[in-house]
Amino acid sequence: MPRPDITWTPPPGTSTDQPRQVRRILGLFRPYRGRLAIVGLLVGASSLVGVATPFLLREILDVAIPQGRTGLLSLLALGMILSAVVTSVFGVLQTLISTTVGQRVMHDLRTQVYGRLQRMSLAFFTRTRTGEVQSRIANDIGGMQATVTSTATSLVSNVTSVVATVIAMIALDWRLTVASLLLLPVFVWISRRVGRERKKIATQRQKQMAVMAATVTESLSVSGILLGRTMGRADSLTQSFAKESESLVDLEVRSNMAGRWRMAVISVVMAAMPAFIYWVAGIALQVGGPSISLGTLVAFVSLQQGLFRPTVSLLATGVQIQTSLALFQRIFEYLDLPIDITERENPVHLDKVEGEIRFEKVAFAYDDKSGPILRDIDLTIPAGGSLAVVGPTGSGKSTLSHLVPRLYDVTGGRVTLDGTDVRELDFDTLARAVGVVSQETYLFHASVAENLRFAKPDATDEELYAAAGAAQIHEHIVSLPDGYDTVVGERGHRFSGGEKQRLAIARTILRDPPVLILDEATSALDNRTERAVQEAIDALSANRTTLTIAHRLSTIRGADQIVVLDSGRTVERGTHEELLALGGRYAALVNRDAQLEPTG
Repeated sequence: MPRPDITWTPPPGTSTDQPRQVRRILGLFRPYRGRLAIVGLLVGASSLVGVATPFLLREILDVAIPQGRTGLLSLLALGMILSAVVTSVFGVLQTLISTTVGQRVMHDLRTQVYGRLQRMSLAFFTRTRTGEVQSRIANDIGGMQATVTSTATSLVSNVTSVVATVIAMIALDWRLTVASLLLLPVFVWISRRVGRERKKIATQRQKQMAVMAATVTESLSVSGILLGRTMGRADSLTQSFAKESESLVDLEVRSNMAGRWRMAVISVVMAAMPAFIYWVAGIALQVGGPSISLGTLVAFVSLQQGLFRPTVSLLATGVQIQTSLALFQRIFEYLDLPIDITERENPVHLDKVEGEIRFEKVAFAYDDKSGPILRDIDLTIPAGGSLAVVGPTGSGKSTLSHLVPRLYDVTGGRVTLDGTDVRELDFDTLARAVGVVSQETYLFHASVAENLRFAKPDATDEELYAAAGAAQIHEHIVSLPDGYDTVVGERGHRFSGGEKQRLAIARTILRDPPVLILDEATSALDNRTERAVQEAIDALSANRTTLTIAHRLSTIRGADQIVVLDSGRTVERGTHEELLALGGRYAALVNRDAQLEPTG
């Protein structure tokens, strides 16, 4: 299977400059300023307590032991123990608070991305692979977990430790301090180069993970397995996945090894610094320079070792932040996606919907590059009336039905519900008013009852039974071993096409919308199943405004009005009898169906 191209192009207006990204990342932590302030206090206190230990050690070596002052020795030793205890307690507390804050930030990010995607128009999902969306939420946000949960605390802790340690080192001996810090700018420069290198590789790695996620989502779904098995492509799909996985292996190795030798050199140099300090002190003593006491020298080396640990950690954190910026950029791209379908600032709310639908000079095109799908459509469906739309494939029938619940917005003219432009209505009114039953029924991998209650979470069992009875599926459900607790399986594959359609109809009956859209709801069914489903549809359509997109004309003969679309225009309209008498396109479609009927 050829590798699909799912390279994401940031939408216009998405900024990828690093300062703006850093400001946005810091903004994620703004709601938790209080907790972070506590973490800062704990970090500062821990750093101050930590740098006190070398001074206690100096006093032990230079005063308490040489002078034989046992009481002072015991007090200083106890101080060193208490310092370790306090530092450990503060460390546990700061880890608890910072981890909690980090996980809350992760939760906020996941929720923001999911909420943003819920508001995207249908067009976005028709051009974006499901695996790509899942990868952004799972892999990209998951990959930032270590950075979000620990980096901020590590950064504050290490900066505080470095500052406190440097001050303490200067207090001990400023000359040794200068000698210790000579190579620090070089280390910083090396770590920045490593960070940029890893950031570039991280971007490639996340794109590759998105490719793999999309491949897994599509090929290991029930439909994908059926297609692969029946087409004899299981081995080919496995080989394709192996190639994608092999590419990911290479990127993972490159990511982990990027700058590894350079960072190793830094670690070796830092580990060798104590020997350098001892050498400097020894040379200074031999050439007649200022003498340094043994306690000061040992305390200084101890501080120096305490400096190197947070310094190396800071350099590593800088590299990690550079890598994480690539992940944040991918998340911010989704958060910056323009939302095509939005609710007006002061939308209209209808407490009671009668159900009159009007299409007034409606035009629609998916984008500026493609031609118009619908042109100059004028239709009216009275409240409680029925309108059927027929026409050849690609004539714009389904697109027309999508305009009523605002799955798309018109590009010209307007669609009204009870005289109000649907773009002026709030989403709650539209969701309550318009029910859709389409050819492709979607069921969650949950029980029958849970799938039905998706339409009405507070529905009683009696309401479920009544809705299922009206949809002529109740008897079948209760005949199952687990009844309404039966799990329908992935996308409802444990049920036949007709059974899934009747479950979808029962779900819509439970919601009880005044406006009903039937988008070729029976076109994929055999004649016997179609008749059973049609009876359920008739029960559902009673006393509702109904817009039917029809493939089989036998299902729409009783419609109040029938419209024939061709190339996005209305070419015929009337009742079944009127259009037959006209002898035009509708009559030709009916004759075609009549010829196909004997063969099924």
